[in-house]
Amino acid sequence: MPNVSLKGKIVFVTGASSGIGAAAAIAFAAEGARLLLAARRAGRLAEVASLALEHGAQGVHSIHMDVRNRNAVQRCIDELPEEWAPIEILINNAGLSRGMEKLYTGRFEDWDEMIDTNVKGLLYVTRAVVPGMVVRGRGHVVNLGSMAGEIAYPNGAVYCATKAAVHAINDGLREDVLGTPVRVTTINPGLVETEFSNVRFHGDAARAAKVYQGLTPLTPEDIADTIVWAVTRPAHVNIARISLSAVDQANSLLVHRSDGAN
Repeated sequence: MPNVSLKGKIVFVTGASSGIGAAAAIAFAAEGARLLLAARRAGRLAEVASLALEHGAQGVHSIHMDVRNRNAVQRCIDELPEEWAPIEILINNAGLSRGMEKLYTGRFEDWDEMIDTNVKGLLYVTRAVVPGMVVRGRGHVVNLGSMAGEIAYPNGAVYCATKAAVHAINDGLREDVLGTPVRVTTINPGLVETEFSNVRFHGDAARAAKVYQGLTPLTPEDIADTIVWAVTRPAHVNIARISLSAVDQANSLLVHRSDGAN
């Protein structure tokens, strides 16, 4: 069976203004896809859209959207121009982590932001997009999870819980679309060097940099390459989940650093 071609397919990427989302946009652009890109930062999103066109995207349509706003998400999908409405691949990438406090001292605002973005936001986008896939009889949903959803780590209980939720939602969605051609995949990366840690530490760049010291982490391009591989498997193949990490990481608890610190 032939691999699935991405040429001309409409690929919807959330959180596309940086990191894994931006890298995924460029990777799909190189395959000749049409890109529907969404993010909160309109300026950064415009830069990614321009790069995507340079890398071969057949077209780009950008949406200024916050996945936490259920009504706004549905409105954005409902109001898409007709030529952009039949979304064929959804990359649920928007997500973040906030804080590294113990659970019993955590900030309620951080919890709300993580749950609203990583869980509820993913649900809102999925609910708005997948019905069309089912009706059209084609589609692939890729959810960005994390190795943190497999094993919780100290001072990260709520973030880990949100990614465990992604795992359950992903598997439940695959069960719910059984009998249709829609495919559902989750990608669970380990440490990836992006703005993730800078966001987690509320802009403390020095603290964020220490997360990646003494090891060679994954790059956003590594994850984008994995996503493209998963969605281009022959149409009868569904990659249920992929967990990947740097060689210097065994799981969310065990990391080898050249200075000997774990």
